[in-house]
Amino acid sequence: MRNAFAKAVTELGDEYPELVMLAGDIGNRLFDKFKDKHPNRFYNCGVAEANMTGLASGLAASGLRPITYTITPFNTTRVLEQIRLDICYPNLPVIVVGTGAGLSYANLGATHHSMEDIAILRSLPNMHVVCPADPVEVKGAVRDALRLGRPTYIRLGKKGEPNVHDVEPAFTIGKGIVMRPGTDVTILSVGNMIAPALETAQRLSEKGISAEVVSMHTVKPLDDELLGKAFATKKLVVVVEEHAFTAGAGSAVLEWGYTKRVDLSKVLIVAGPDRFLSGCGEQEEAREMLGMDAEAITHQILERLG
Repeated sequence: MRNAFAKAVTELGDEYPELVMLAGDIGNRLFDKFKDKHPNRFYNCGVAEANMTGLASGLAASGLRPITYTITPFNTTRVLEQIRLDICYPNLPVIVVGTGAGLSYANLGATHHSMEDIAILRSLPNMHVVCPADPVEVKGAVRDALRLGRPTYIRLGKKGEPNVHDVEPAFTIGKGIVMRPGTDVTILSVGNMIAPALETAQRLSEKGISAEVVSMHTVKPLDDELLGKAFATKKLVVVVEEHAFTAGAGSAVLEWGYTKRVDLSKVLIVAGPDRFLSGCGEQEEAREMLGMDAEAITHQILERLG
């Protein structure tokens, strides 16, 4: 995803002469093409993420369109006060991009895991939370965030994520994308969980269960129309996210359902437990350990359906 992001901002830099990239001492070679095309619009802010966020706020207040970029926990929890007061409070058009979200950096340990970022940032007034499913969705996410012109958090994986779209889909913040039709179950996949979600749907089909799969790329705001249809027509609504169970996308769906007075017993949330993941390993190993791989998701759905 990070390569797709670098390509997207390089291309969108032509459309938006006010676009400015701020990086927290990573991705210097990644943005070489951006720097070649837009040499006066890239700033390496060093390991000083709070300063980078404050700088982005000032640039936005002066009419520019800054994007901050670094590893997810360093661009979210480390700089929460600056995001809250310098960006969200004045409602400035800053795009905060976290790379290596969830368990993408499972091999680097808890310092680099980000299983709380959705919960924290979606609680901030004015903030939008966007989680592209694959590299193809990344450009659409950045483009629509620039169009929106509001505080936006874009949650990226790392690299090597499979493309689930053959062509770039119409991407609108707040509108999910149906990846596979189905009549019995809706699986709402958040971000880079789309591959195990699609595999789960295939496993279910082999057992006679028709599962719709949706790229629920926006956690805030949610897609009212899509959720309303899912709750009205499906036996089960499953939220799959590489994030902690507490206050993540699943909780957002429950909150939505509470306000709409739908049957919340239809909801199944597949997410990480309320504990730190000790040790280091590959992302797939971490998912298996936490019960977030396709086999475990399928088992939980079958168990709920009885």
